[in-house]
Amino acid sequence: MDLHILEHRVRVLSLARRGLWLYTHPLLKLLFLPQRCRCKFFSLTETPEDYTIMLDEEGFKELPPSEFMQVADSTWLVLSVVSNGCAPSGCQATGVTKIARSVIAPLAEHHVSVLMLSTYQTDFILVRERDLPVVIHTLAGEFDIYKEENGESIPVPCDDASNGFLKPKSAPSPTLHPVQSPQNRFCILTVAPDTLPAIATMLIDVLFYSHSPPKEPGAGDLDSITFFSFSLIEGYISIVMDAETQKQFPSDLLLTSSSGELWRMVRIGGQPLGFDECGIVAQIAEPLAAVDISAYYISTFNFDHALVPEEGITEVIELLQKRQESSR
Repeated sequence: MDLHILEHRVRVLSLARRGLWLYTHPLLKLLFLPQRCRCKFFSLTETPEDYTIMLDEEGFKELPPSEFMQVADSTWLVLSVVSNGCAPSGCQATGVTKIARSVIAPLAEHHVSVLMLSTYQTDFILVRERDLPVVIHTLAGEFDIYKEENGESIPVPCDDASNGFLKPKSAPSPTLHPVQSPQNRFCILTVAPDTLPAIATMLIDVLFYSHSPPKEPGAGDLDSITFFSFSLIEGYISIVMDAETQKQFPSDLLLTSSSGELWRMVRIGGQPLGFDECGIVAQIAEPLAAVDISAYYISTFNFDHALVPEEGITEVIELLQKRQESSR
C-alpha cells in the first residue's frame, strides 16, 4: 500500500451555533462555489454543540475572525492510504477498519494525535504538520510514502524517515473515554457534483434554518442527536445525515451503496476531548478491526463519532464496554 501526504494544509475550527449568521455568506460560497475561492478541501459538520469546519488555507481566508470562531492552533496535513495505485473515486470505501492496524495504531503508539475524516469515497487522516517527521519514521516500514506537490506524487526518500525525528518520550496509557449511542439511523451518501444545485435549497434549509437549541458540550439526552456532515474534497461530495433528514431530499439524486445500508453512531467522550491526547481513534478503531466490523469515523472539535452498521451496534457497544471494564 502507498501513503500519500496530500498538498492540503488544513485548519480546524469550531463555529458557535449562535454565530452562524455571521458566516452564512462565506459558507455558501465554500459549499456551492468553491471555484470562487480555490478551496479544494472543505468539510462542515453540525453537532449539538457547534459546527466543526476543516478546510484548507484558501478556504480559511474566506472566514472572518470573530468571537464566535475558535481555531485550533496547529496546521494539519492530510494523509490518504492508496491501495494498488487507486486514488479515491466514486466507489464507496469500507471505513477505518482497513487502516486501523497499519496507520492508526502505530501512530497512537508513537504518541501522534490524529483527527479522522471518513467520507463516502475514502478516509483522511489528519496529523499536525510538526508531527510529520514522526509520522514518516513510524510508517515508512509499512508503506511507500509519497508527497503530493503541484499535482505530482513525489516519493519521500528513506533518509526523510529519520530527518528531524526525535524518539518520542513514553506517555501514560490513553484514557478510555465513555461512549454513547444515540438512536438515530444514519445514511452515508454522495451526490454527483453536477446535481448539487438541484439539492441546494434543501441543504441550505438543513444547515442554516433547521436548528435545535444549542447544548453545552457533553450535555443532554442522547436518545437522538443533531448531526449532519458535508464534505467537498477535490471535487468529491460526501454527506452523512440521519434517515429522517434524508426524507427531505429527492431519492433519485442521493447515491448510496447498493445495499442501502443504515448506520448507527458511537459518540466518544463525556467531556470535550481536545487535540493533544493520543490514541482516541485507536481505542475505537482497533477493537472493531479485530472483529472485522467496518466503521466510518468523523472527528469534530469537541467529540469523535464512529458510524457502524446498524445490525452490529449491540455487538460494538458490548465490545467497547468490556474494553473499558477490563482497563479499570
